[in-house]
Amino acid sequence: MSREALWVLAHAERAALAEDLAALETAQWAQRSLCGRWTVEEVVAHLTAAASVGRLRWTASVLGARFDFDRHNDRRLAEHRGATPDETLARFRRVIDSTTSTFGPTEAWLGEVIVHAQDIRRPLGIGRTPPVEAVSPVARFYAGRDFTVAGRSATAGLRVEATDGPFTAGDGPLVRGTTLALTMAMAGRSAYCDDLTGPGVSTLRERCGPA
Repeated sequence: MSREALWVLAHAERAALAEDLAALETAQWAQRSLCGRWTVEEVVAHLTAAASVGRLRWTASVLGARFDFDRHNDRRLAEHRGATPDETLARFRRVIDSTTSTFGPTEAWLGEVIVHAQDIRRPLGIGRTPPVEAVSPVARFYAGRDFTVAGRSATAGLRVEATDGPFTAGDGPLVRGTTLALTMAMAGRSAYCDDLTGPGVSTLRERCGPA
């Protein structure tokens, strides 16, 4: 899939997330997401930052944080978070069609949108699922290398097979599930291991870490 086609998918997923966010009540913005210590609003601000900070600014920010990536992310998140959830959403809407990114393949930045959108949706009980055509290139990328997430390490020695699309990878004890559930598990979201079946699930769950 071309870089341009991947960006089209990323833009569509941002737009879908913005539509979901527009329906949230104020209290839901403070809901804890699947992304570690961040709330829903903080994840949205992080996505805005990711679509706003290019390579030069990213490098300067990381150097300024002395390679403490948590500090770097927190600083950029604070920069792009609004005074209210409505303002945070407005800022996110402005970057829906952005192709700004830092280093690495475009699949990584499509994955950033897909994974963080589910980090928000699952705790809130929002049932929207990205199309398989959008998730499959991310699944293949995650299974092939450790970059933004440790997907290859998570699935080492396992056979992973999607039940709703063409994605397959690896050899060993089988793990089966939707392309989205496999992708989220490779991204370290252990909650999605509940959606998987097969003798390799317990191994993958251990590698995901705590919920």
